[in-house]
Amino acid sequence: MTRKLPPIEHFETNGGAQIYRIPVEAFPGGFIAYCYVVLEAGEPTLIDTGSGLGFSNDDLVDGIRALSDQFGLAFALTDIRRILITHGHIDHFGGVAFAVEQTGGHVGIHPLDRRVLTNYEERVIVATKDLRVYLERAGVTPHLMSNLIDLYGFAKQHVRSVPVDFMLEETTTLDRMHFIHTPGHCPGQVCILIDDVLISADHVLSRTSPHQAPESITNYTGLGHYLSALDKLAGVPDIRLAMGGHEDPMPNLYARIEEIKASHQRKLNRVLDAIRTAEQPVSISDLSKHIYPERHGYDILLALEEIGAHVEYLYEHGQLAVCNLHQVEQEDNPALLYGLA
Repeated sequence: MTRKLPPIEHFETNGGAQIYRIPVEAFPGGFIAYCYVVLEAGEPTLIDTGSGLGFSNDDLVDGIRALSDQFGLAFALTDIRRILITHGHIDHFGGVAFAVEQTGGHVGIHPLDRRVLTNYEERVIVATKDLRVYLERAGVTPHLMSNLIDLYGFAKQHVRSVPVDFMLEETTTLDRMHFIHTPGHCPGQVCILIDDVLISADHVLSRTSPHQAPESITNYTGLGHYLSALDKLAGVPDIRLAMGGHEDPMPNLYARIEEIKASHQRKLNRVLDAIRTAEQPVSISDLSKHIYPERHGYDILLALEEIGAHVEYLYEHGQLAVCNLHQVEQEDNPALLYGLA
């Protein structure tokens, strides 16, 4: 089967920075992520590296090499001096070791995601344990839990730890690049502002409401952090264009932020309606099956996390109550059963 990637695109900021948007197939089957080469804004910089899976590394190398032919640049892979990772999800950092080997570039990431790169094996073990505890509390059966844990770990086996050379904090400026910490979808996610253009990573996407997971699994995720970070980004003035880690460029970032906020309010209302109409208190697993009944494979895990993030938010804001407190008190880690507060 012939693969067809979206075209490489070129954008220019109002300050003259040149941004090249390079598609890679991050996961087999056509899941596209975007990496960015930034020129004329200090040292030549690569933003994100793809997953390192399948064709991802080849697509990244081919895309960077194509800049010479398609745009007439006198530019080679080894000209890249900096590699910035927007956040610690595998479709954005999984190729970082390969990228360092190919370019010799120095790596930067936000401190809250630093250990994902420097201590990857440790992070996988700890995150898997936290996920197992969460799934038990969500009411997932042991058989399904075993399958979900296997799926969670499968795609992570190829990644190697790499050193991190510098931190992407809000107090840091690299030439004309400014970093806005936007936790929620990922603890250390940053959006990168270059003059009037924003690389919005997975914080804001053009069509999808970015996936949410509860903070009970990982600190600095959770819907509360995410919505606060949306409000922070909405307060940054004069962003002419935003481009995410997936999907299409966004000429009206501020309108898209409002659409995403409205989408999450609808999800919160769906959870409340499902609990209100249930005949008895329900678990996160019950809610996930009710709201997302047709999910299969890895999508079951994504649904459980998405519902869990919204249940957690409602519980934290006093709209839900745990109804089986005696069982919670007596047992190690039973499923939490929720009702309206």
